[in-house]
Amino acid sequence: MSALPLFLFDDFLGTAVWLWLVFITLVVALLVLDLGVLHRRPHDIEMRESLLLYSAYFSVGLLFGGWVWLELGAQSALEFYTGLLVEQSLSMDNVFVMAMIFGFFGIPRRYQQRVLFWGILGVVVLRALMIGLGSALVQEFDWILYLFGAFLLFTGLKMLFTRHETHPDLAHNPVIRFVRRHMRVTDDLHGARFFVRLKPAGQPRALLYATPLFLALVLIELADLVFAVDSVPAILAITQDPFIVYTSNIFAILGLRALYFALAALVHRFVYLKYALALVLIFIGGKIFAHGLIGKVPPLLSLCVTFGLLAGGVLLSLFKTRTAAEEVKRVE
Repeated sequence: MSALPLFLFDDFLGTAVWLWLVFITLVVALLVLDLGVLHRRPHDIEMRESLLLYSAYFSVGLLFGGWVWLELGAQSALEFYTGLLVEQSLSMDNVFVMAMIFGFFGIPRRYQQRVLFWGILGVVVLRALMIGLGSALVQEFDWILYLFGAFLLFTGLKMLFTRHETHPDLAHNPVIRFVRRHMRVTDDLHGARFFVRLKPAGQPRALLYATPLFLALVLIELADLVFAVDSVPAILAITQDPFIVYTSNIFAILGLRALYFALAALVHRFVYLKYALALVLIFIGGKIFAHGLIGKVPPLLSLCVTFGLLAGGVLLSLFKTRTAAEEVKRVE
């Protein structure tokens, strides 16, 4: 047998190399299709296109979970689906922050997809580092998992009882101030470019400038890093299999970025989703401490409870805000 087949069946982080290669190939193909074919030319993405694109990503995620079921078993697949659901839900707040960032820099809708696409590439790397570190800590020190559980319980209770939302002060963000101090930044956009060469008056040659589009990309990457502090411990509390954790994270983020343009217009209606998310975090954190008393909670039960809480939050939100939505339609 040649060296290549032997290498493909080697173990990498608890999973065969060929399974990782299938996942990576699939993600690369999706990204190439997204930017290279569907969005090669910048254009305004309307709600219908956003929903169709999300449906495609979500369908691929579901099919990938079915493939995981065939290759790794039912438990791994149920943990994948639970992680997919939890990650997409916890990232909902990120949609609001991204909308704030685009609004602050005045980024037109036709250029926002480009920022989101390149943001995904950064997320793929950052999540790999954070999940790898988290998995290694859990494998080395069992008590770390209880620390994650306590953090999730604290975060969930804080979300449940905090009434006032805090919004980031983008004008005084230290990262943006650092970038502006160490790089030349234009005041205006230059199409869909992150960098542009301009020749200032009195200069013998053109100099490289960053554009506001690049600043928006930096802030979106920073926002994802902050939100990952919640989501990575949450999914590590569901499973410690790096393959399941990472693949469910990436498929969730791909789907959420595709759904951004639809959610940005509707996020104000999900007023009770925050409380549903808080209950999900409390449930996941509580599972860790309950493990020693009643044993491991079955993956199917975890998936059903998580889905039930989130679906309840979404449906209650839509029901409670239906009157305001109807009034807005009448005004329009």
